[in-house]
Amino acid sequence: MFFLLRMAFWLGLVLVLLPTDKSQDSDKAPQVAASDAISAATAAVVDMSQFCSRQPGACAVGGQAATVIGHRAQMGAKKLYGIITEKRAPDHTGSIGEAGHGGGSDTLTPVDLEVEWQAPAAKAAADETGPTP
Repeated sequence: MFFLLRMAFWLGLVLVLLPTDKSQDSDKAPQVAASDAISAATAAVVDMSQFCSRQPGACAVGGQAATVIGHRAQMGAKKLYGIITEKRAPDHTGSIGEAGHGGGSDTLTPVDLEVEWQAPAAKAAADETGPTP
């Protein structure tokens, strides 16, 4: 219940602070002093704080409704989280075999193993001497 009252207060404050259109006739607009507005807001808050003592039934029903809405929001957030995590991409691409899936770290074929390994230094020395005829 108090959440709604706080939300109404802050929304009203934002609406009061929004800039106005200067082209409108300012003589027709009501003039309110800041001190009058503050005292009226204070009186309204004091009056609203006594609402539950004046209307205990409405206050109880409002509290129960707020509890139900809170539970529904929590369940909706859990469902949304579940949907997001289901649609998320997997942590692995599957391009490299995993243990137990027929893959492994040894992916060389026998043909790959037949090629004689050459040191990188030998290739670099051959590049420095130029192309072979």
